[in-house]
Amino acid sequence: MRHVESATSEAWRHRIRRGPPGRGLRPETPGPAGPTERGGGLTVQTGPVTTSRPAPPPVLSQRTLNRALLARQHLLQRVEWPAGAMIEHLVGMQSQAPIAPYVGLWNRVSGFEPGELAGLMLERKAVRASLMRYTLHLVTARDYLALRPVFAPLLARRFRVSAFQRNLVGVDLDELARLGRALLEEQPRTAADLGRGLAEHWPGRDRLSLSAALGPLLPLVQVPPRGVWGASGLPTWGLAEAWLGLPVGSDSSPDDVVLRYLGAFGPASVADIQNWSGLARLGPIVDRLRDRLVTFRDERQRELFDLPDAPRPDPATPAPARFLPEYDNLLLGHRDRTRVMNVEHSTPLFPGNGGVLGSVLLDGRFAGGWRIRRTADRAVLEVALVAAALGPDRQDLEQEGQRLLAFAAGDRSRRDVVIGPQG
Repeated sequence: MRHVESATSEAWRHRIRRGPPGRGLRPETPGPAGPTERGGGLTVQTGPVTTSRPAPPPVLSQRTLNRALLARQHLLQRVEWPAGAMIEHLVGMQSQAPIAPYVGLWNRVSGFEPGELAGLMLERKAVRASLMRYTLHLVTARDYLALRPVFAPLLARRFRVSAFQRNLVGVDLDELARLGRALLEEQPRTAADLGRGLAEHWPGRDRLSLSAALGPLLPLVQVPPRGVWGASGLPTWGLAEAWLGLPVGSDSSPDDVVLRYLGAFGPASVADIQNWSGLARLGPIVDRLRDRLVTFRDERQRELFDLPDAPRPDPATPAPARFLPEYDNLLLGHRDRTRVMNVEHSTPLFPGNGGVLGSVLLDGRFAGGWRIRRTADRAVLEVALVAAALGPDRQDLEQEGQRLLAFAAGDRSRRDVVIGPQG
């Protein structure tokens, strides 16, 4: 199937500054419009002067919003980008499931190989850390240093309402941060190691709560081998400045985060931006940025914001089948998720350290879940759909499923795709 990108999408691509692998992507903000020629001569108005009301913002259908989102997420067609550039374009990738970003990048980057991301992590050019929504995200090192001050107040606020905070009433948090920093300056440590060390100063306190408090208090990153393809290890934390060799930034303004979010997830409402980020009271921030944005309405007349030249493809643009990993932000990036899933379907958030099932997209919308079961010589991709897939959709699923198996289970001699209804 051939997938055609709109001329608008092509123009957007030319307005992005790309650097070497791992460099950031920043939508260039167009300057103010210059004077427009409207024909020769002077037009003289002889009748009474009337003031017309500005035209209402255009209404975007759910399908238009869906195709815009898929285009921004590079799920209409894979692109030949470095993995680091894609991670920055997406403003990080959800990483509660340690290997999920590999599958997320495979869906978006043509020819992606796991070793590319593993290399970024081992070379300290990409890290996993708590940022948006106080959840683990994979980000480039440069983005972590810039994003940490923006999300530090969120981390502190979420911790204050947690059970961990209630277990630490009376503990001097400044002293806790000082002692925690001293332990981490010696070497990266697991939460259990940190809890034991801190409990020497606060005997009888809950050790897990003592170590958990360090996340909001100090800029921490999770270090390899956790999150490296083909490796395993306990979650181990290090000081960002020591691990990355650079200081954390100081600019806590969310303006750039809002603009970058729209570049990857727009058009979107203020509530959508807040839902994705976890940040509160972003309305005044968006108001301040209005002269750099365009506005629309959705079918329920809610105001949506977007970057002027971001791609908004024809809603008839075909969307191929995709196998998204657990917790992919495509499904979590909006307060109103109906652009990608029906209201009767709950968001696929599975318990535990990373989900068991990924999510299937058919025609750009959530259509079910998937998992890979392995034996010694065989890998089976089990696809459980909420509705039957027939004809071209089923063929598309089977072909994309075989590509996924070749990527994720290429060491198995037999690879099969089994498609059925959700049980």
